[in-house]
Amino acid sequence: MGFPVSLRIDDPVAAEETGDAVFAWLRAVDARFSPFKADSEVSRHGRGELSADELSADLVHVLDICERYRAATGGAFDVRLPGRGLDPCAVVKGWSVQRAAELLTSAGLRRFCLNAGGDVVVSGGPWRVGVRHPAFADRLCAVLDLTDAAVATSARYERGDHIIDGRTGRPVTGVDSLTVVARTLTEADTVATAAFALGAEGVDWAAAQEGCEVFAVLPGGRVLRSAGFPTADAAAA
Repeated sequence: MGFPVSLRIDDPVAAEETGDAVFAWLRAVDARFSPFKADSEVSRHGRGELSADELSADLVHVLDICERYRAATGGAFDVRLPGRGLDPCAVVKGWSVQRAAELLTSAGLRRFCLNAGGDVVVSGGPWRVGVRHPAFADRLCAVLDLTDAAVATSARYERGDHIIDGRTGRPVTGVDSLTVVARTLTEADTVATAAFALGAEGVDWAAAQEGCEVFAVLPGGRVLRSAGFPTADAAAA
């Protein structure tokens, strides 16, 4: 899926096959939904080889989420950008990792941390989760105290100006990083990307989403955060 995934389970009894099922699910999602694999369901649909009636229930669900956020952002968040083809990765990552976490809870596990490229789902707790400083890879700008929650960050520091405002077709440069805490990683990851696509106005938009708290760093180092953002210990910026 293009990012490292780690799983920590703190339950006293955890079957090895439970962790195996998590990684098998994520590999299957990558094969089915990657826009970088020519034979994936997403690529075939993007090329018009699969009609809407031929899509799997999972892809229909993902595309429904994509459309919901496209409408909610007035088109700033859009998985069908001109010249890029269909790319629902902004939803697939959070959705698939959340589903993986649900595999763990369905197996009876109560305390675990699933980290997918820096986007995290935790069960039990409290867990301490660091938010990377957008300008310094070896520093944190916040430390969160989380129990039964998810956190995701959209930022410019790893992949450059890769998030496009669908309204203008141009990369978003008005935000350096934007972190969202929500009940599920499906929500946290999608809201973080959608809010980033909105630019600086996306901070208030994200904070207004039900169950979401937001922390953003703007160019120049200005920090904006919602009142309920669960900071345990802020590091010096």
